[in-house]
Amino acid sequence: MNKQRFVWEKITLELKNSIPIAYEKRSKFNIYWIRLAGDNGWGEGAISSYGGNTDKELIACWANAAWSPVHFPVSIHQVQGWIGEGGPAPARCALELALLDRIGRDEGKPLYQILDLPEPGTLSTSYTISLDTPQKMAEIARNEKAYPILKVKLGGEDDEDCIAAIREVRPDAKIRADVNAAWDLPKAIKMVRKLSVYNLELIEQPLGRDQITEMGILQSTTSIPIVADESVQNLGDVHALGLAGVAGINLKLMKTGGILPALEMIQIARDYNMRIMLGCGIETSLGVTAMAHLIGLAEWIDLDSPLLIKNDPFIGLKYDRHLKIKLSNQPGIGIQLRT
Repeated sequence: MNKQRFVWEKITLELKNSIPIAYEKRSKFNIYWIRLAGDNGWGEGAISSYGGNTDKELIACWANAAWSPVHFPVSIHQVQGWIGEGGPAPARCALELALLDRIGRDEGKPLYQILDLPEPGTLSTSYTISLDTPQKMAEIARNEKAYPILKVKLGGEDDEDCIAAIREVRPDAKIRADVNAAWDLPKAIKMVRKLSVYNLELIEQPLGRDQITEMGILQSTTSIPIVADESVQNLGDVHALGLAGVAGINLKLMKTGGILPALEMIQIARDYNMRIMLGCGIETSLGVTAMAHLIGLAEWIDLDSPLLIKNDPFIGLKYDRHLKIKLSNQPGIGIQLRT
């Protein structure tokens, strides 16, 4: 009789502050922790706010794979074949991370080394300022004066006032605006023109998920990089965004289905001279540390989720006072359970 190859556990993450964005406000998020038999490989699956997946779908995918008679992969080239193409992206991601973690542990090498990637540098992540009144957002920006990069959520009625208030108290900061698909094209053209005086580093997902052509049109009106997030879910989206002339993409493991698909997307994006952001949803240090192994391939880093949650059960990547990320040289993903 086959033995169960892995187990999964639901964990409810509590945010330090509720996060209002253009389409919802939440203070709790659920993730799943995958543990391979023998506890020698860990992964994480988290449903994004806009992914359209359900817990039931993730669990069905894992329940099917958990009794596979096929031996676990012993090399990275076997991983995607073991997982298969079925199931939601977060479910496949969790399995992939656990299998890669296992291979890294067995070889005694950190993830970036088994993937033959550049050693991660010490780039600073952005720090997220959630949508609120201009005064409250500016107060957060002032209080976090050691953080050099601020990701500012927009999509309300006072978007320009929010950016102006933050820029006034933080003239030194790099500001990235994240609109979470809240504008239409006419409003976006108008807002980009207004916001151009505030020296923004980039504008993320200003338009709806399916408005790829329109984002290309918007990009043609400004030198500020337009970066797709919700609009990039698969390889076809990267091609479409590149052909449209969009400047960059924000990759998140729970969208791509794991690190290996993300690496394919990065290669295609480079063919279009697109720039790369590494991002995350609300995830623990497990998923975020896994993504941090790709830092050597990216220009922009948005990996601050562990800073936003109260009850991260894992210890992984470290942040210095300026939010520069440092990985340990532990094998695999490099994660420990917090005690």
